[in-house]
Amino acid sequence: MNLFQTVKAAVTVKQAAALYGLPVTPNGMVCCPFHEDHTPSMKLNDACYYCFGCGATGDVIDLTARIFDLSSLQAARKLVQDFDLSPDKPPSGAVALPKPPIAPSNAQQEDIAYCLRVLHDYHGTLTKWRTEFAPRSPEEALDERFVEALHMLDVVDDLMDRLAFGPTSQKVTTAKRLLDGQLLPRMEARLDTLKAKETA
Repeated sequence: MNLFQTVKAAVTVKQAAALYGLPVTPNGMVCCPFHEDHTPSMKLNDACYYCFGCGATGDVIDLTARIFDLSSLQAARKLVQDFDLSPDKPPSGAVALPKPPIAPSNAQQEDIAYCLRVLHDYHGTLTKWRTEFAPRSPEEALDERFVEALHMLDVVDDLMDRLAFGPTSQKVTTAKRLLDGQLLPRMEARLDTLKAKETA
């Protein structure tokens, strides 16, 4: 394994983000450090990150390079030093890296990005509702927005993960199902209604 493979096999994006001062929410979201971001819009998993706001994406080395304005090699060396890795010895249980994925077509990428934008906006609304409309006592009736947040947050998280981090075939299939089905239009209608109420 070369230096880059060793680092990527040993350090997750979430670990690097936490070490470098990005507060990670329980569902793997952080405020994007690459644009003005007041609510978390960057999703992290172990292997990569994706920002629903500015589109920034990459692996642990890319994240470190962008945070500290370093080259990829400098970022890999920084990770080796900060995580006390030995670049000469591969981590135990290291596996062969997969083949590079086949990129989706431009039209498919647009569909995926469109779905991600709607899901991200809806996710932000649900996150706010889960806190804002939570019952203050066991006797208080449940607000329908709180119930919707509880029901839908895991669903939306899963769809965002599939679209941001899944293999190309999964991204394309998920976007097509969302665009052909009823769930995404319902989310859009919900968001449009809320915007209309706010501007009224």
